[in-house]
Amino acid sequence: MASKRDYYEVLGVDRNASADEIKKAFRKLAFQFHPDHNQNADSEAKFKELNEAYSVLSDEEKRAAYDRFGHAGVDGSFGQGFGDFGFGGGFGSIFEDFFDAFSGGGGQKGARRGSDLHQQITVTFEEAALGCSVDIRINRLEQCSNCNGSGARPGSSTSRCPECNGNGKIKRVQQSLFGQFTNITTCPRCNGEGRIVTDPCPQCHGSGRERKEHTMKLKVPAGIDNGTSLKLNGQGDIGEKGAPAGDLYVAIEVQPHPFFTRDGTDIIYELHINIAQAALGTEVEIPTLYGNEKLKIPAGSQSGRVFTLKGKGIQHLRRNAKGDQLVRLMVVTPEKLSKEQRRLFEELEKTFAKSEK
Repeated sequence: MASKRDYYEVLGVDRNASADEIKKAFRKLAFQFHPDHNQNADSEAKFKELNEAYSVLSDEEKRAAYDRFGHAGVDGSFGQGFGDFGFGGGFGSIFEDFFDAFSGGGGQKGARRGSDLHQQITVTFEEAALGCSVDIRINRLEQCSNCNGSGARPGSSTSRCPECNGNGKIKRVQQSLFGQFTNITTCPRCNGEGRIVTDPCPQCHGSGRERKEHTMKLKVPAGIDNGTSLKLNGQGDIGEKGAPAGDLYVAIEVQPHPFFTRDGTDIIYELHINIAQAALGTEVEIPTLYGNEKLKIPAGSQSGRVFTLKGKGIQHLRRNAKGDQLVRLMVVTPEKLSKEQRRLFEELEKTFAKSEK
């Protein structure tokens, strides 16, 4: 038989953890590995291991015995009846304490939460920077319009499940040498509903859901960046029999701009000017997200110099502020010259030669 793991290690808590810390750790991990939420093959075994650890560490006497003697101090207390130690229902009673949280809350017994949906949309550079609203189409499971989600043919009714007598859960009590062990599972016949459909709806075939195309308006916030996902709570597939709907995740793809590039909330723009403009100075009109702006270029400006236009960048997502537009100067050397231009440059070169002597 494989040796058991340390209970503190199972719950991921320190040996000096408080009762509240142990409870919080258990709730978090139990929800993560509950078979109704986790379909991995080992989830049930991990869930039982968590319950075993919690049943000991949440009880002062058993925790003290475990701290002193290890597993030998509490052997036989889990999975074989807690009657001798004051736990009575064993695993079943612990399961019932947290059943509502594990089932997602708000829905009917055993009903599963709807699936999350994922979609991608493309927006322009300006739409991402300034914000916009777009219409998106999603194909999702919605409540059946014929039976209003009941799964039964209109005019018919459901009947109490004979397997669980309408409880949605099957309780099995076993006796052992160490006491009574109670195991509670979701009814396999009604899937925890407590009722069964004897005359299924012809439109949804008893599922209570049908797939429909739905158009909705999505508000894209100003300042969103490429690759960001927006989460729309409850806009995924509807859950089974009244369980909560899943969520919709919309991934944003931002088209590149022909002459702007983005650096956080700043915008970078390369301004190309000729040698004469750089030497003599000039005034140019440059584009921004908010309209054209005039910019003075001082005489003698060098290639690579950066000018800052305050507040002409992109809106911060989480605060009321904007980045800047950075104008990087690029002095362009002509590759071809006309005869007149060559003559003038040669004359200019002679004056530079004289000034250097």
